[in-house]
Amino acid sequence: MRARAVSGVGLVLLLAACSGSAAGPPSASTAPTPTASADPLAGWTLEQKIGQIVMVGVNLAAPQQASIDAVTDEHVGNVFLQNRSSAGTQPVLDLVRQLTDQVSDETTHGTPLFVGVDQEGGQVQTLTGPGFSTIPAALTQGSMSAADLQAAATTWGQELAAAGVTVNLAPVVDIPTEQGAASNAPIGHYQREFGYDLSTVTTHADAFAAGMAAAGVDTAVKHFPGLGRVTGDTDTTAGVTDDVTGPSSDQVASFQHAVDRGTPFVMVSTAIYALIDPTVPAAFSSPVVTDLLRGTLGFDGVVITDDLSAAAQVAAWTPGDRAIDAISAGCDIVLASKDPTVLPAMITALTQKAQTDDAFAAKVDAAVLRVLAAKHAG
Repeated sequence: MRARAVSGVGLVLLLAACSGSAAGPPSASTAPTPTASADPLAGWTLEQKIGQIVMVGVNLAAPQQASIDAVTDEHVGNVFLQNRSSAGTQPVLDLVRQLTDQVSDETTHGTPLFVGVDQEGGQVQTLTGPGFSTIPAALTQGSMSAADLQAAATTWGQELAAAGVTVNLAPVVDIPTEQGAASNAPIGHYQREFGYDLSTVTTHADAFAAGMAAAGVDTAVKHFPGLGRVTGDTDTTAGVTDDVTGPSSDQVASFQHAVDRGTPFVMVSTAIYALIDPTVPAAFSSPVVTDLLRGTLGFDGVVITDDLSAAAQVAAWTPGDRAIDAISAGCDIVLASKDPTVLPAMITALTQKAQTDDAFAAKVDAAVLRVLAAKHAG
C-alpha cells in the first residue's frame, strides 16, 4: 500500500526540490549524474499533479460513487475513510483495495494513495469491530506511561496497517486548560487532549506517534496552531475565533516539539487566530502556514487542512476558493472529507488557477513534491 520505490536521480532531485538539500550522492558506478535541467515532475499532467494535493472522503457507512470514481475520474491521489465502521478489518480492507486498485500510470502517475483515517480513541475512533482494539480517549492515554502508550499505539497502528490505512490523522496536540476543557467544544468536550500542560501532551503525543511509526503508519499532529482555547466547533459553528493563542503560546510550542521530532504531517485548523492573523481562517492564512509553521517552526513536511468540504466555519467561501486559498497559504493537501461532492469544483478551480497564474502553479508543484517525498519516505 505504501509508495513504490524510486531510484537514483529521481529521488535525489525530488528530495532536493522539497527540502532544499539533496540526499547523499549515489554510487558513481551505478547512478547517472543529475543535470540542472532535470525535472522531478516531468511527464506529470497538471490534472495528475492537482490530484496529489487533494484528499477525498469515502463514507464507510455508504460509500458514494463520486468518492469511488475520484481516482479514475479526477486523478485523486489521497482518500480519507470517513464516518464510522464497526464491521472489522476485512470490509475496510476490501474497500481500500477497491480504491487502490485504481492506481495506474494514467490515473495517479502510478503513485500510491495516502489512505487516511481518524483513529484517536474514545469518541473519535472511526474503525471498530473484529480486528480493532477499543482505544481509550486521549485524556486516559495521557495517564499511561509513555512506554505503555507506545506499545499500545504500535498494536493500534498494526491494526490500521492490516486494513490498508497509511496515515492516521492523529494525535491531537492541542492544549486546553483544565478549567476550560468542558466548554472547549472541539477538544475538551470529547477528551481528545492528552492533558493540560505542555510536558504531558508532548510526551504522550510522541509515544502515540512512535507506536504508529513502528507499525508503518504515518501521523498528523493537529490542529495547528491549536484548538484548545476556542469554545465553538469549526465543523458546526461559523466565526470560531481564538483571541489568546499567539506565536509564543504553549499550544504553538506543542507543535514546535512535534516538528522538532520529525512529524511527517501537520493539520491546520480553520479557526481564526486574532493574535496571528485576524482576517481569515488559519488554513487560508499565509501568516499562519507559511510564516509561522514553515518559517518560525521550520516545518518542511506535508501540511493538510482540516475538512474544507462541509465545515460551517468556511461555508462563506465557495469550494473552489477554499481550495485555492489553502494552497496559496502554503498548505499541501486540501481535505474534502465529509462532503465529497464538492471535490470536482475544488479540482476545477485549482486547475484553472494553475493554468493562468504561474506563481500559483509553482505553489502547486511545491506542494506535489512535498506529498511525493512523504509517500516515498514511507
